[in-house]
Amino acid sequence: MKPILEIQNISKKFRINHEKHPYLSLRDRFTNLFKSDATTEDFWALKDVSFEVMPGDTIGIIGKNGAGKSTLLKILSKITPPTNGKIISRGRIASLLEVGTGFHPELSGSENIFLNGSILGMKRSEILRKFDEIIDFSGVEKFIDTPLKHYSSGMQLRLAFAVAAFLEPEILIIDEVLAVGDAEFQKKCMGKMHEVSKSGRTILFVSHNIEALRNICSKGLVFNKGRNTYQGEINRSIEEYFNLNSIKTDHKPLSKIIKSIELFCDNIPTEEFYSGSKFELKVSFRNNSILHFPILGVIIKDAYNTPLLGVNNKNYGYVTTPATSGIFSFSIPNLPLFEGIYSIDLRLGDGYKELEIVEDAIRFNVNLSSKIKGMEKPINSLNKIYLDSAQFELTVLNQ
Repeated sequence: MKPILEIQNISKKFRINHEKHPYLSLRDRFTNLFKSDATTEDFWALKDVSFEVMPGDTIGIIGKNGAGKSTLLKILSKITPPTNGKIISRGRIASLLEVGTGFHPELSGSENIFLNGSILGMKRSEILRKFDEIIDFSGVEKFIDTPLKHYSSGMQLRLAFAVAAFLEPEILIIDEVLAVGDAEFQKKCMGKMHEVSKSGRTILFVSHNIEALRNICSKGLVFNKGRNTYQGEINRSIEEYFNLNSIKTDHKPLSKIIKSIELFCDNIPTEEFYSGSKFELKVSFRNNSILHFPILGVIIKDAYNTPLLGVNNKNYGYVTTPATSGIFSFSIPNLPLFEGIYSIDLRLGDGYKELEIVEDAIRFNVNLSSKIKGMEKPINSLNKIYLDSAQFELTVLNQ
């Protein structure tokens, strides 16, 4: 059996312009109209990417932001061409990458359904057979004859997913766009993707939601800095991703002052948590001189690098014990996070003097739990509720 997709040494280069004086006035810009005062830099979003996809494969594409995942999907969807390389496709591709992609804002919802179907090479009779199911799934029946420009982003997303899923392309490509939908719609989408995968069609799915990847995908493809570093069984791929992006808690020196980081779920050393579990972070440090007011700042970020929580031990009363070395402990009795991948930035200081910053110091994964099932508010609206019971402690090893 031949692969349904062959990706052969795909590379994509972008040229970035850097202006030396970005804040020049209009007069200055006009005066220097013919003088080049900018430099350019070549950035390779993808470099020599090769892999094969067999018919019926459900592949989860995993990687940090900027790893090249979305660029790959745009190339596969023919939204942007590769700089080098070749793609051989043996099936119709439907893509859901961004809200409104492939839709015409002046056309109605129903007209866009037929437009997308024709782009996929489907006959009008084929589209008509699926038309009612698409409308019913999307929930936009009242607005189906309204121009798409009047739809909300959520309505556009629901219609786009329904079109991509129900018009039965051989290859379905889905980016993390589902993250903008509400919880009920996401559940419907996951159920439909399960159905699609069981029908023997091929799915490429980019997501930071580890549980969704495990439930839908049988294989994984790990990206790092524009290259595919691993392809294999989905659980092994997730493990490889964590190995690639996590600093192991083996007490090796991490930086100049911060020496080790450990995470504990319900008092067990691990980087796997569940919603509602006890979360504990331990950070050891050692400095050449005494820290008169040792301060540790902790920032927890989601998979999009958005800060969700920022605290330091000053929030819980000054730790005034001088120390040259010690161990900070920060714990949350009931972790109020949804499933997904998170990272932690650390900031160590002496009073108001910042001594060291370690970005993405460690990553951890959160799975769902019935302990806080039904919670519908993000963590940044739950800070006070959940952090009033949090604890910050400092164990001094050497004063």
